[in-house]
Amino acid sequence: MTPNPFKPTAGKMPPILIGRESVLADFQEGLDNGAGAPGRLMLVTGQRGYGKTVLLTEMGRMAQAQGWVVVADTASEGMCARMIDALTPSHPPLEAQVSPSVSIGTIAHAELGGIRIGGTPSASNLRSAIRRRLAKLPEGKGILFTVDESQTASRDEMVNLAITVQHTIRDEDMGTLPDDRKRGVAFVFAGLPSMVDRLVNDDVLTFLRRCMREDLEAIRIVDTKNAFIATIEDSGMAIAEDVALTAARATGGYPYMIQLIGYYMWQTARRRHGTAITATDVERAVPDAQMAFREAVCDPAYRGLSESQQAVLLAMPPDHPNASRISDIVARTGASRSWINRCRDSLVQAHVLEVPSRGRVRYAIPQFADYLAEIPNAFA
Repeated sequence: MTPNPFKPTAGKMPPILIGRESVLADFQEGLDNGAGAPGRLMLVTGQRGYGKTVLLTEMGRMAQAQGWVVVADTASEGMCARMIDALTPSHPPLEAQVSPSVSIGTIAHAELGGIRIGGTPSASNLRSAIRRRLAKLPEGKGILFTVDESQTASRDEMVNLAITVQHTIRDEDMGTLPDDRKRGVAFVFAGLPSMVDRLVNDDVLTFLRRCMREDLEAIRIVDTKNAFIATIEDSGMAIAEDVALTAARATGGYPYMIQLIGYYMWQTARRRHGTAITATDVERAVPDAQMAFREAVCDPAYRGLSESQQAVLLAMPPDHPNASRISDIVARTGASRSWINRCRDSLVQAHVLEVPSRGRVRYAIPQFADYLAEIPNAFA
């Protein structure tokens, strides 16, 4: 039996990276064009379920296919130390030591000849690890670093990375080889839009402003339909174009929803030993996909907001599927219009709400209204 080709598990590689071809092309050009190419320093932003982790995985695969070393990490405490471990797996454990020290402005406190900056492995140690690993690579090859969930990284860790990026790129520039023969590095950061924006606007982390920024959007319905047809037929089953279009519309163009609906409609067809996915299979798959989507995307998005932001969102389900008027939200919450406007602005920045017209807002995340309607104490 052919295995299910749809992969809704977080970070699992789907069979077709629809709608992300231009991002991957920019990255490939960065690898091909040598040291200093824009695609070698990239910032990928998008909401949960938009395929950021999948993109990082695919970029890693592309780099490895060209002989590059890939160091993939998720931003959390100890990130820089893990990068050093990945580059020098046999290096001895880091040890504390007393040595002369110096402060670098307000950025960090470094131990001269020591091993730590701001409580984490220093940028100089990471830079040295990169330099040693690069020296072992053939000409024209390099190291790709991918950092997922960048918005959760500590400022100290990001400062260390900033120093590393700046000095490593300078080292590249000082080499005498042609750019296409230099041993280089590439950094790709991925994270939620509003939280990443706070990192970008940090005066110390200016290197992020120089990144090629790729903002992921929803996938076009026609592209989703064609991807459903191609994936299903390539895997030995059939689906009519109108059925594929119905399934595509149910996804709302949301990449994670594409994988969920694809997975459940395939499973439904297989359980009845069918050779084609029918409209009934899609009809049965959609509720299961919606439930899984709410648990994996809507719930963490809601829980990560402040009580004030949540109050605004809970006042909006009665208007769905139409946009909500700000004046109605003011009336339902009893809050001032200026207070509601501040919450609205923060939710728009977080890509939870969008503004279709003046004085109105609507949910930017699929299934959010249905998810919120089930929360106790929602406004009637």
